[in-house]
Amino acid sequence: MKPVTPTKVLSTSQEWRLRPRERQPFLALGDMIASGLSLVLALYIWGLSSDEWLGFSMEFLTLRVPLWFYLLPVVWLALIVELYDIHRASKLVDTARGIAVSALLGLGLYTVIYFTFPPSSLPRGGVAYFLVSVAILTFGWRVVYIRVFTTTMFMRRALVVGAGKAGHTLLQMYKGMEPPPFLILGAIDDDPKKIGTEIEGYRILGGAESLPRVVKEQNITDLVVCISDEMNGGMFQTLLDLQEQGLEIARMQTVYEELLGRVPIFHLEADWILRNLIETSRVNVFYLLAKRLLDLLVGLMGLALLAVVFPFIALANLLESGRPIFYTQTRSGLGDRTYELIKFRTMRQDAEKDGIPQWTTKNDQRVTRVGRVLRKTHLDELPQCLNILRGEMSIVGPRPERPELIAMFQKNVPFYRARLLVKPGLTGWAQVHQDYAANVDETNLKLEYDLYYIKHRSLLLDLITILRTPATVLGLRGR
Repeated sequence: MKPVTPTKVLSTSQEWRLRPRERQPFLALGDMIASGLSLVLALYIWGLSSDEWLGFSMEFLTLRVPLWFYLLPVVWLALIVELYDIHRASKLVDTARGIAVSALLGLGLYTVIYFTFPPSSLPRGGVAYFLVSVAILTFGWRVVYIRVFTTTMFMRRALVVGAGKAGHTLLQMYKGMEPPPFLILGAIDDDPKKIGTEIEGYRILGGAESLPRVVKEQNITDLVVCISDEMNGGMFQTLLDLQEQGLEIARMQTVYEELLGRVPIFHLEADWILRNLIETSRVNVFYLLAKRLLDLLVGLMGLALLAVVFPFIALANLLESGRPIFYTQTRSGLGDRTYELIKFRTMRQDAEKDGIPQWTTKNDQRVTRVGRVLRKTHLDELPQCLNILRGEMSIVGPRPERPELIAMFQKNVPFYRARLLVKPGLTGWAQVHQDYAANVDETNLKLEYDLYYIKHRSLLLDLITILRTPATVLGLRGR
C-alpha cells in the first residue's frame, strides 16, 4: 500500500470547528459575561430606585452594597452547573428548565437566609433584580449558542473507522443524541463484504486504502477508531499519516466517555481495571485530605438539617406505620468491608419477611405513603450523615449496595466489583445522571457512570457532583 502523500488535509475553514469538550469553556465564558452584566444592571436599577437616596454613585456601591452581593455571579455559575453538560446545553427546553430551576433555587436559598437574619438587614430588591436579569441574559446567551453552534457549519465532521460491535455501539449512541454533538459522514472497514453496505443507517465507504480519499472528499476533521481486535499494518500507518496532517483521532471508548460521562463496560479490554483504576488508586494525598474535610463539613451540615426535620418525619412515620423510625441494613463499603447503613424507614416492617433481598421497583407496594415522600425528596438518606462522619461513607461515591446483590451482580455485570475501590457515597456521579436501578440493564448503566467517577475522581468532580445534586432532588426522581 502506498503511503499517504504528506499534504495538509484540514482546510483553514475547518480548524475553528469546536470539539464537544471545547464548548464548555466557551459556554462558561458567555455565562460569566451574562452574570457580570446582570450584576451591573441589578446595581443600576437598585441605585436608581425611588427609596435609594444615594443614587447609583460610588458612595452607593461602597456603603450600601454589601461585599457578598458582588459574589452573586459566582453563586449563579454554581447554580447552573447542570447546564454545562454539552448534550443538555444543546437543547432549548432543557436549558429553559435548568435556568428556571436555578433561579427558583437561588430565590429559595436567599429567602431562607433573609428570614434568618434581622429584619431589613439584607437587600431584597437588589437580589430580585439580579435573579431576573441573570435568568433573562443567560437564557438569551444560551439561545444564541444553540442557534449558532449546533448548526452544521460549526460542527466537526467525523468518520467511524471499524464497523464491528464497537462501531455499532457508537452509532447507536450517536443516533440517540439530539441534537448531535458532531456530524458522522459514514464508516470505513477493511472487510470487503461490508464495503457498500450500511451500519445503523451509515454507509461503509471503503477500506484502509480508501481512507485518505474519503477524508478529503467528505472534508473530515475527526476519525473515531472502533477497532476492537488487532489492527492491520496498513490501517495503522494510514491513521498515523492522517494524524500528522492534522486530523483528530480518538478511540471509541474515549469518545463514549466524553459524550456520555460514563465508561463502555462491554467494550473494555481485560486489563482495563489494572491500567485505569488500580494503577490510579493511589490518588493524591491532598485530594484525600480535602475530600475527608469536605465530608466532615457537609456531614455536620446534614446532621443540623436532620435535627430540624427529625421530629416531623418521626411523627409522620409513627402515625402511619409505627416503629421503628430508623432502618439499618448491611452494606459493602471500601474494600468490601461491611457496615450498617442508617436510613429513615420507608417500607412496611415486613418488606422482606422471607429474608430474600429485593430490588425497589417503581410504585413499589411495600413503600408507605410517608416513605414515598421521603424517597422522592431523598430525605430518607439524611441519617447516612452519621455513616459519613464515622468514615464508612463519603459525600460523593458509588451508592452502597448489599453484599447479597453484589454477589449476584458480579455474575452478570462485567467489572462490577470495581465499585468497591472507593468509599460509597451519599450522592454520586451515577445519581445525578440516572434514576435508581431496578434491573440488570439499569445496573449496567449505573456501573458505567460509577467507573467513570472512579477513573476521573478529583475534588473538582466531587464539587460538580454536589452542585448537581439539588437539581436531582428538586426533580423528585427518587423511588
